[in-house]
Amino acid sequence: MVFERYIAGYTRAFAKTDRNMWNYEDGCVLIGLTALYGATGDERLLQAVKTFIDRYVNAAGEIRLYQKEEYNLDFIPSGRALFTLYRITGEERYRKVIEQLMEQLRSQPRTRSGSFWHKRIYPNQVWLDGLYMAMPFYTLYENSFGNGAGYADVLSQFETVRRRLFDPQTRLHYHAWDESRTAFWADPATGLSQNFWSRAIGWHLMALADVYECWPADVPGRERLAELWAEAVDGALPYRDTKTGLFYQLAALADAKGNYLETSASLMAAYSLYKGVRLGVFQSDEYLSAAEEILCAVETRQMAMENGTLHLGGICKGAGLGPEGNNRRDGSAAYYVSEKTVDDEQKGVGVLMMACAERQLLAKRQPIESSLPRVEVFTMPYDPIMPDEILRLRGQNAGA
Repeated sequence: MVFERYIAGYTRAFAKTDRNMWNYEDGCVLIGLTALYGATGDERLLQAVKTFIDRYVNAAGEIRLYQKEEYNLDFIPSGRALFTLYRITGEERYRKVIEQLMEQLRSQPRTRSGSFWHKRIYPNQVWLDGLYMAMPFYTLYENSFGNGAGYADVLSQFETVRRRLFDPQTRLHYHAWDESRTAFWADPATGLSQNFWSRAIGWHLMALADVYECWPADVPGRERLAELWAEAVDGALPYRDTKTGLFYQLAALADAKGNYLETSASLMAAYSLYKGVRLGVFQSDEYLSAAEEILCAVETRQMAMENGTLHLGGICKGAGLGPEGNNRRDGSAAYYVSEKTVDDEQKGVGVLMMACAERQLLAKRQPIESSLPRVEVFTMPYDPIMPDEILRLRGQNAGA
């Protein structure tokens, strides 16, 4: 009931929201709503996605407020919802936007080792965040419109992250790496940032989950993706808080002054675990138990009612490294724990939707048994009457 009520209310508000920027934060919610639509069949979720997207995509297939020349990987994730809209409606404007975003990736600046720069303003830098921003979209494009040449590129960029950002002692991945070793936050010998930020680890876990799911079975690399995914999950799980099952803002520094249990990173791990269990990558009961513990802890500890409205709290508003001139964002432990925590921010809410969708799909495949308190599966009361706009577009597409 708690998640169901919260997501339903958030969805209604989100459909009316215009933040006046094309951004990955809203992309998380669009991906979450699309995932819930796939799990439940509730057309209202799809309508919310379309209503939101249509504020940014005009009839000519142009994206309002999008600047390709910024070469910012954060512009890519919102495009994932367009694959669903194009498949259902057949509207060419959605396909045009997909092509615009893919054209950005084709010309995105790269490190000498072949990985995308995170942004134009971050030259030679590879962030864990960027894998989630770019790789699932890239793989979906190859599946739908590509010639297959991009699969090796996707896998290679995961391999570079494993080779450069993985720490064999902690079994965790650092937040970022500067190939040039010149960024003020980078270790001059390794190019690595200083700490293991849990949300960056979460981005990586979700990227592996989503790319693995849509990777064709007959394309080489699927088994390797499963290995990388399992290694990343097994490395992260020991760092959960023993009392709650949640992750701290800084995974490996539980006792650091100011460190706190962070919602979005914890939900990212739960999402990845649920999907891994559903797809058969994680077969031990401990993985499902960990996912259930996280979702229960979020429901019981991170949600609160205020004046009749539910809120999801404990979400780090944002954290990063640099750019030059912003010495505060130096990658230190003190920096990460100083970032503001907020309620109801898209990166937390969108991933909550994704986790609920995965749990829904898993429950359809097999009963979920747990000794933990009951976690509600997201089931908005289903109204078989589709919104008029979706019916109209489907009718047009059928006649085309």
